[in-house]
Amino acid sequence: MTEERVPDVKSTRFRMIDYALIAMMILPILACIVLKVYFNALYTLQDLSIAEGVHISGAMVFAEFKAPVMNAYISESQVNSWAVMISILGLCLYLTHGLTAKAVCKRQLAAEWIVEKSEKLVRDNMGGFFREWGPFITAIMALSAFSSLICLLGLFSPTGDVNVTFGWAILVFFLIMHYKFRGGLWNYFIGLFKPIPVFMPMNLIGEFATPVSMAFRHYGNILSGAVISALIGSALTELSNSLLGWLPGVLGDIPLLRVGLPAILSIYFDVFSGVMQAFIFAMLTMLNVAGAVPWDDWNKRRERRGKKAIAAN
Repeated sequence: MTEERVPDVKSTRFRMIDYALIAMMILPILACIVLKVYFNALYTLQDLSIAEGVHISGAMVFAEFKAPVMNAYISESQVNSWAVMISILGLCLYLTHGLTAKAVCKRQLAAEWIVEKSEKLVRDNMGGFFREWGPFITAIMALSAFSSLICLLGLFSPTGDVNVTFGWAILVFFLIMHYKFRGGLWNYFIGLFKPIPVFMPMNLIGEFATPVSMAFRHYGNILSGAVISALIGSALTELSNSLLGWLPGVLGDIPLLRVGLPAILSIYFDVFSGVMQAFIFAMLTMLNVAGAVPWDDWNKRRERRGKKAIAAN
């Protein structure tokens, strides 16, 4: 037997790859921050009124292109989504850099812990048939959580854009329909008329209500947290100016009442709510996909195919 080659974690090549992967995690987010600062300054020069009052708006539009049906846009939510995906890819490569049969560094222990927990979560909620869904579910949770948490850096959260969450929900909807069709198209069509034919319109609406509810639940919770935080911050600023505006010099211009409380609220609205919504979206994905498989019809189809194959031979 040949001994496994253990990577030299102190070698220059190993460290250079580590530095490149760390840069892959950080630079996309820094680029988004630079873009936001630049376009904020550009919009401020175009309209000085946006510097005052409460302004709650969607993602900024960076570019617009002419298209046959409608104009195509490159918005802040799209750019931030790609930045988050690149950063997550860099994190995954960093955690798995220099893997060995026996863990020799803490990053491999962290990677193994993530894999074990994701596989257990999928196994407990979807069953053994979907045991290979661990990477997909982990990717959904990571993308959703990090997309929400980048608001802590002053960036627009892609999950605060219904177009982003609707795109995720449509992907899940296609996966649900794929497994529903495993029992046969005719069986699926007949199932729309159960338990009685008059329920067919409601059953059909229910099929399309799943992605709509998943998208708006995720989007609504993230957006509402951002709106509440902005309103509370603005109210505290006005209250501070009213009560403490008499202080001499610069002290009267500093919103002292705004110090501390928004940060405490951010722990719930940004951190806890963002992570919780990512977990809920992943759970709904697992439950809807696992519950979409018509096991009885599928097993019957497999038995008929098996009998036909035996008869043909």
